[in-house]
Amino acid sequence: MMSWHVDAPGSLGTHPLVRRLVPRPEIGANELLVRVLACGVCRTDLHVAVGDLPVHRRNVVPGHEVVGLVEAVGTAVDAFKPGNRVGIPWLHSTCGVCRYCLRGAENLCPNSTYTGWDVNGGFAEYTSISEGFALKLPSGYTDNELAPLLCAGIIGFRALERADLPEGGRLGVYGFGASAHLATQVALARGAQVHVMTRSKSARELAHDLGAASVQGAYDHPPELLDSAILFAPVGDLVPTALEALDRAGVLSIAGIHLTDVPVLNYQKHLFYEREVRSVTSNTRRDAQEFLEFADNHHLRVSTMPYPLSGANRALEDLAADRVTGAAVLVP
Repeated sequence: MMSWHVDAPGSLGTHPLVRRLVPRPEIGANELLVRVLACGVCRTDLHVAVGDLPVHRRNVVPGHEVVGLVEAVGTAVDAFKPGNRVGIPWLHSTCGVCRYCLRGAENLCPNSTYTGWDVNGGFAEYTSISEGFALKLPSGYTDNELAPLLCAGIIGFRALERADLPEGGRLGVYGFGASAHLATQVALARGAQVHVMTRSKSARELAHDLGAASVQGAYDHPPELLDSAILFAPVGDLVPTALEALDRAGVLSIAGIHLTDVPVLNYQKHLFYEREVRSVTSNTRRDAQEFLEFADNHHLRVSTMPYPLSGANRALEDLAADRVTGAAVLVP
């Protein structure tokens, strides 16, 4: 099969992804062999490729928003059969016995592993997944539309939950890519007013189309104080900007796995009156199930830009340059 590997993380100009022909994955008793139908290109894949995130596995195959067909199942698999459509997300495994797993916070498991970082992912024609971490998919979506739901959607959903938005509240969204445009639709469906701050002209147009109450530049102030905000852009300079826009007791949720350095904060200006900053770390399987159930009951508009599997480097370059509206998706 053909697959892309991160041999030596580096600038996109060096084309850090290298294409190879390798054997199909071998599966264990509890695993599924999956033929990839579509794989979203997440900003985390970009961070792995350029070295913002440390290498966990040499020559890893990126990609953790995988929609595929089950080709074969291990001898102990019960929940899936060959021919089933299945989703493979970012969370690949947890230990199940640590104090975090036992209290329902498996996203904090010290022994957790991740698709496309610790194990090979979906920038390939075939991949594999443990039955216990494979996801059943909602109906009414194409393969390309489903792919971004499996990380951008799930992480955006968790970030929204972490933002503690009150019913009918005012939400600020900083950055408007794959995750933000999905989380915005969840917030709107719940009755929120959403104000979007982003630098991309095409992203601003999409935000308007989806029903944002206002749209402005990344560092601009929204027209009213916010109850909650989510920072999707991996830009630490935006943290004080977002905190200044919060009303008293407002919460800023930071959605990304990587963030550039945050400037020095002024306690009175940015944090007083019980304003909070919360990070988001991966997701639990319960987050995934709740979000995919929501997507099944509330059809989301998923904006995608398809690329052939051979165009993986170009997809990363376009993502880095803000040339992607919505989500980039590789299609073998």
